[in-house]
This record gives sequence, structure tokens and C-alpha cells, in this order.
Amino acid sequence: MLVLSRKKSESIVINDDIVVTVVEVRGDKVRLGIQAPREVPVHRKEVLDAIMRERGAAADSVPE
Repeated sequence: MLVLSRKKSESIVINDDIVVTVVEVRGDKVRLGIQAPREVPVHRKEVLDAIMRERGAAADSVPE
């Protein structure tokens, strides 16, 4: 895992087409802005975990 320090309004760039910018730092919370091409899905980790669980459940219910 790469760990970087950024201040408000500073950004990192991933693969020339994804930009992550620190929008706000308030106490122990950091707000990030993410610019990515439409074809690149961007999810919070807990949302992605729920999607993956649903896909697994749907695959398990398909009759063979």
C-alpha cells in the first residue's frame, strides 16, 4: 500500500486519467473528490462489498 500525505486542494493522479483531490479535512474525516472516466466504476468499499455479496447470492440461486 502506498501512503501519501496531501493537504486540502492537493491531488494525486492514477494512471493519467483518475484524479483524487482532498476537498476538505474536518476533524478525523477527509472528503475526497474523484474524477474518473465514466467506464471506471468508483464505489466506497462497503458498497462494493455489498454488491459482491449480492452477486454471490444471485449466482448461488441459479439452478443448474
